Amino acid sequence: MLMKAEPILKAFSSIKKSKDKPAVFIMSAAGKKFTNSDAKKYAKKYKNIVLIAGRYEGIDARVKKILKAQEISVGDYVLTGGELPAMVIIDAISRQIPGVLGRAESLEESRFGVGIPSYTRPETLKYKGEKYVVPKVLLSGDHKKIAEWRNAQRSKSNAKR
Repeated sequence: MLMKAEPILKAFSSIKKSKDKPAVFIMSAAGKKFTNSDAKKYAKKYKNIVLIAGRYEGIDARVKKILKAQEISVGDYVLTGGELPAMVIIDAISRQIPGVLGRAESLEESRFGVGIPSYTRPETLKYKGEKYVVPKVLLSGDHKKIAEWRNAQRSKSNAKR
C-alpha cells in the first residue's frame, strides 16, 4: 500500500499560507535520524512545520520532490506507519518552545541530564525481601557533594551512549 501524491499535495495546498514557509518532513525509516539537538534547532528555526506520515510502504516519491521535503527517522527500525514517529517529533520539538513546559528549568536535559537516577520517598524501599536505598549523598543536604554525585552519574550515563 502506497499513499497517492494528489491527496497529500491537495492537503498541503489547503494549509493557510503565512509569510513563513513551513519546513516539510516525511517520516521514513531511511531518513536522517532525528535527535534532541534537531528538536532544539527546529523549535528555534521554524515557525511552521508539516509532518507527513506515510503508511506501510510510504508515499509517492514525487511528494518529496515537489514539496522539497526532508526525510527523517526516529530510529533504526521500521513501523507500520509514520504516525508514532510524528508524535515523537511533535513532543520533542514542542517541549523546547518556551512556555510549553511552564518553566525552562523543567527541561530534564538542562537540569541534571538525561538518564540521571531520581528517587522518591521512602528512603528505604522494601520489595520482595530486598532493601533498596536512596544514595546517602542525596540525603546529606550538601549541595556541592550532590552536584558532584550528579556529575559522576552524568558521566556514567554518557559513557553508555
